[in-house]
Amino acid sequence: MGDMSNDSIFISIVVPMFNEEANIEALYTRLVKVLEGLNKSFEVICVNDGSRDNTLELLKGLNKRDARFKTVNLSRNFGKEIALSAGLDFTSGEVVVPIDADLQDPPEMIVDMLAKWQEGYDVVYAVRTEREGETWFKKWTAAMFYRVIGRMSPIEIPANTGDFRLMSRQAVDALKGLRETHRFMKGLFSWVGFNSTGIEYKRDARNAGKTKWNYKKLTDLAIEGITSFSYIPLKWSMYLGVFTASAAILYGIYFTIRTLIFGNPVPGYPSLMVIMLFLGGIQLMTIGIIGEYIGRIYTESKNRPLYLVRDAIGFIYKD
Repeated sequence: MGDMSNDSIFISIVVPMFNEEANIEALYTRLVKVLEGLNKSFEVICVNDGSRDNTLELLKGLNKRDARFKTVNLSRNFGKEIALSAGLDFTSGEVVVPIDADLQDPPEMIVDMLAKWQEGYDVVYAVRTEREGETWFKKWTAAMFYRVIGRMSPIEIPANTGDFRLMSRQAVDALKGLRETHRFMKGLFSWVGFNSTGIEYKRDARNAGKTKWNYKKLTDLAIEGITSFSYIPLKWSMYLGVFTASAAILYGIYFTIRTLIFGNPVPGYPSLMVIMLFLGGIQLMTIGIIGEYIGRIYTESKNRPLYLVRDAIGFIYKD
């Protein structure tokens, strides 16, 4: 990927998209209104993450209408975390703002983020105080996830924050240097550090369409976040093994003393089965935890590129 000649760009917006045809026009209208009001040069980089609807064709038409809206068309669906990384790789602005296409994160907040950036902050992240259009169970599980990962990870990951934030060019360049395949962007944003602050906002319901995040995907993302930024589960499995072995030794001593004093009655079958199943369950759980980490080592060792680009629409390159 050669150097891009958009050196005068002030702000770059990155929008990962997967089957977002229903939101593109509304997103365009609101973004243009906000960004033109800043009287600064800007670009909007839309990353088509293998959409199966009319998203790509609409993005091509958008570029013809407004050359400031560009498209990175990935070769297939790589997932939102990698699509976001691809968009960041293509940015050239002095400041960069990732935002979702569904308009749950209001573009109007970019003005407030820029004000904080001008105060000297490299990263200005948005903190959700309310989450419209989400069930109580999803809100509860999200709160529990942030609590758990906050205790596990040595890196402080702000609670109730998503990808919506403003970053300086220095912070983005640092983030681009992190090329691991298993990407938990909220953790990577925090890992690079820099002078950061948060601003609160009310998150709206989706403008149109249905969310792509079911509970299975959210669970996978939670596991990704925990295993990417903490090895505490491995410690816990070791502690659990030590505790179980100690309990087994104590039970063996108790049973030996009891046999010497009261004789050797036939042991109960139910208690034997419970102990066997308990120990077997712990072993399988521990093997599963170890397997998660080994699987990530296996994937990273392949050293494959994060993504492949089929088309880059609207970009001008120079050698």
